[in-house]
Amino acid sequence: MSSLLYKPSSPPLPYLPLKPYSTSTSFNNKFSIKFPICCTNNTTTATSHSKDHKLSWKNELQRAFQTSSPSKQFDEEDNDDELFQDLVDKRCVDNIRMLIVDSVQNAKAGHPGMALGMAEVGYILYRHVMKYNPKNPKWFNRDRFVLSAGHGCLLQYVCLHLAGFQSVQVEDLRRLCKLGSRTPGHPENVVTDGIEVTTDYFLSGPLGQGVANAVGLALAEAHLAARFNKPDAVVVDHRTYCIMGDGCAMEGISHEAASLAAHWKLNKLTLIYDDNKNTIDGHTTLAFSEDISARFKALGWNTITVDNIHEDLGEFKRALLSASNETERPTFIQVKTLIGKLSVKEGTSDAHHGTFKEDDLSKMRQKVKWGDREQFHIVPVVYREMQIHTEQGERQEQDWYSTLNFFRNKYPQEAMEFEILLNGGLVPGWEGSLPTWSNSDPVDATRGYSEKCLNHLAKVLPGLIGGSADLASSNKAYLHGYEDFSQPDSPWGRNIRYGVREHGMAAISNGIALHGSGLIPFAATFLIFSDYMKNSIRLAALSHAGVIFIMTHDSIGLGEDGPTHQPVEQLAGLRAVPRLLVFRPADGNETAGAYRVAVANRDVPSLIALSRQKVNSNLSGTSAVAVEKGGYILSDNSGEEVPEIILISTGSELCLCEGSADTLRKEGRKVRVVSLVCWRLFDRQPLEYKEFVLPRRVVKRVSVEAGSPHGWREYVGGDGVVLGVEDFGASGAYLDTFKKFGFTQENVTKILRSLLDR
Repeated sequence: MSSLLYKPSSPPLPYLPLKPYSTSTSFNNKFSIKFPICCTNNTTTATSHSKDHKLSWKNELQRAFQTSSPSKQFDEEDNDDELFQDLVDKRCVDNIRMLIVDSVQNAKAGHPGMALGMAEVGYILYRHVMKYNPKNPKWFNRDRFVLSAGHGCLLQYVCLHLAGFQSVQVEDLRRLCKLGSRTPGHPENVVTDGIEVTTDYFLSGPLGQGVANAVGLALAEAHLAARFNKPDAVVVDHRTYCIMGDGCAMEGISHEAASLAAHWKLNKLTLIYDDNKNTIDGHTTLAFSEDISARFKALGWNTITVDNIHEDLGEFKRALLSASNETERPTFIQVKTLIGKLSVKEGTSDAHHGTFKEDDLSKMRQKVKWGDREQFHIVPVVYREMQIHTEQGERQEQDWYSTLNFFRNKYPQEAMEFEILLNGGLVPGWEGSLPTWSNSDPVDATRGYSEKCLNHLAKVLPGLIGGSADLASSNKAYLHGYEDFSQPDSPWGRNIRYGVREHGMAAISNGIALHGSGLIPFAATFLIFSDYMKNSIRLAALSHAGVIFIMTHDSIGLGEDGPTHQPVEQLAGLRAVPRLLVFRPADGNETAGAYRVAVANRDVPSLIALSRQKVNSNLSGTSAVAVEKGGYILSDNSGEEVPEIILISTGSELCLCEGSADTLRKEGRKVRVVSLVCWRLFDRQPLEYKEFVLPRRVVKRVSVEAGSPHGWREYVGGDGVVLGVEDFGASGAYLDTFKKFGFTQENVTKILRSLLDR
């Protein structure tokens, strides 16, 4: 744990936990509590700072705090270590604020408001609380930090730099928001080491995503701890911290995720609410008047309010200690702050984004006694102050590896599985577990074939975990024999019950995937409800989160539920999401192939669209292996010649195309049928392969898919015909609905003949 939560004994470590105290304590009342730090070797104890350490701070503290009042003057001979540390902390916070201001002024862009208001929170987390090692940002047992209010990322960039992360240097702070920099306008985990997840404002999805991501990270920790920890070998033990803002509180996804976090008793999750009473348009009273702490309390959270963090840092430290002592509930800490702290714009929505005028900048420097120091000045002892904590993190990582070695020796079977997960979760030959089908197998919907694939994979992939948004029996997305994740009953369970919370489910799944522990999450619902999840799916692609989205009831073919449940435009929109692999398999073979690709690609999300209606398990010509190319020739009677016409299709409509092709072949026509199961994979193939499958000289082409025609023109060309759905669906038996929209073998054959006769 941290130096705040743990009290070091004489060197060498370990650390012994502080004695718990009542969580009902009023944090408005100051009381004496020592916040120990860990310096190198024997220079510092839990109750006293060395004289050398105090002397190193003397000049800076005198510059900042020397007053006419003797009680506030710095004296290196003073034995009040709590006062000394408080002064040091406040000066470090001053330096953080000036770096935030300098970065925005230099970039002439950025969002300084939240970063300035939450500077104390960021500093305390990185200096006193969180467990991490900047020399190994991906160390498994580190604490996780999520900035759900991603517009405040400058605070995190500054803290990462001061803590010693190589990913953020002073030059990176100078290049804030610049093209190709490691300090983009909102945090991106694939750009900057130390950023756990990609979060946002309104650019890539709604606020609140990070709250749900943090719930996923905390769930992953609780699940793995239950599976692998032993009384004498604790190998999974870390906490998740998340900062949210007023916008996060307003977005519904945060409520979905918070409800689940309390239901799942994720006690190692701490959510810190930046209550600055401002959004872009103005004061929150314009549209927001509820009691947020009361809401979280009603959900089942441990709630704490910090009223005066700008003057009393100890109040926030004590709140964090309370959170660490909580054993059943996640903790919600409402921190009342001033957006744009120091600026003349302080406390107003004008402070949210933008630069500062010169007179404002001058006054800010005066307030913190910064004088004429150059831009991006960092007081040398601030680096050393942060290093005290990061050195402790290095030792904690070393201790963890010692524990892991003990775990390997005493519990070799569990250790083998644990290390498979830490190395990505894929065992050699896992693909061989996927089922195969023959013509004698009974027909089923592709959702049924998906169920078989999932349950075969669960036996060989220890990290496969997931669930459905209250549709497990309909999506066929349940791992039989692996119990439900539930605390305290079965936190080792690999089935997650999300209830009717599609958006929260998707973002929580992103958090699980980005935990970095080899867990392979799947999230299931109806394809029509992907609209609820769209921003989370987009962020999965942006974050390189290898989530498997299982979407059943994939077309108007679902029948009786009618147009409210029949997806039309969803596939087109999802195929437009960069990096996302969208599969629409036609039978059991292609379903297995889709899982083969989805599981193998651990840094790419996949979406598998599956039918409700039954299809053949083994349509002649389909191939699980060929799915990795995205499109391939299903059948062709042209021999060495080019075909007269090409039929291109996906999903359940592929069998219609094959039936129509057989009819025309009996009439002497040369017909090719192509399965285009994943557009993105096909588009990535070499030009030669794409020309082989869809030769340009064959201009008579027909695409058949029971969804929006949008995008198909690229594959059929200007002379081809696109058979799709250009309106909403209709309620009726699936065959009747298909007939109404022209998806019958007779109509497809009619279209082919008409095109051939041109």
